[in-house]
Amino acid sequence: MKESPVYKLTTGMVLGAGILLILFPCYFVTVSAFKNNAQIITNFFAPPSSLFLDNFIAIIKKQGFFRYFYNSIWITVIGLLGGFLILPMTSYPIARMMGKSRFYRYLYYFLLIGIFVPFQVKMMPLIKLTSMMGMMNKLGLVIVYYAGSICEGVFLYVGYISSLSASIEEAAYIDGASPFQTYWRIVLPQLAPMTATIMISNGLWFWNDFTLPLLMLNTRPKEWTLVLFQYNFKSKYYIDYSMVFASLFISCIPIIIFYIFMQKHIISGLSGGAVKE
Repeated sequence: MKESPVYKLTTGMVLGAGILLILFPCYFVTVSAFKNNAQIITNFFAPPSSLFLDNFIAIIKKQGFFRYFYNSIWITVIGLLGGFLILPMTSYPIARMMGKSRFYRYLYYFLLIGIFVPFQVKMMPLIKLTSMMGMMNKLGLVIVYYAGSICEGVFLYVGYISSLSASIEEAAYIDGASPFQTYWRIVLPQLAPMTATIMISNGLWFWNDFTLPLLMLNTRPKEWTLVLFQYNFKSKYYIDYSMVFASLFISCIPIIIFYIFMQKHIISGLSGGAVKE
């Protein structure tokens, strides 16, 4: 079907507007990171008159910066590794047995309901429970991230696994492979697109999250993340904008590198998980 000029023009305008909405915050953070407060206040949108690096030097020299940076990396990496092991392993039996077993079907529906529960509803009970269990630390935060990501992760994995043919797995069973060998050597490699998609989504969440680290690590300054470190540039009556934007620029670099490395799998992962046989 031939596309009309009006359709092409409308599509181009919508895509152009979307690109501007994405690029403008990136531009604003980048140029503001290389300006001092006087330049930022004088003109928000103008590029820096000179390459001002004192913001980055001051941040790096600040006490605890490298510790907070390490904490963010530790929480993100451990959270992603745990999700890589737990989510597909949980989803595989649900996807293959949901049509045969009432237990797996009810388990899937139970996890599915969790997607629709807002974080604000479960925030206070969650923090009270983690406090009673002595989990108000980095490891406890990672465990909470596991619990928070399992509902959506299982939903996406089950949809993707259901779109894969089971004939290769049946052939492996006939050849004498155990269920774990079949999962690890045959099923898991086929899940690479969806795994990359979920890891990107969870990585962005773990790295940029502010609420949960604030609630769970507020009394443990040595375990603060980089996001909590950035919050210190704001006081009751003053915000150090140049330091805020410079710290944002620094914190964006690792997650952008991770996204560039993994992004080629996003489209195939999402489209594959949305289609069933």
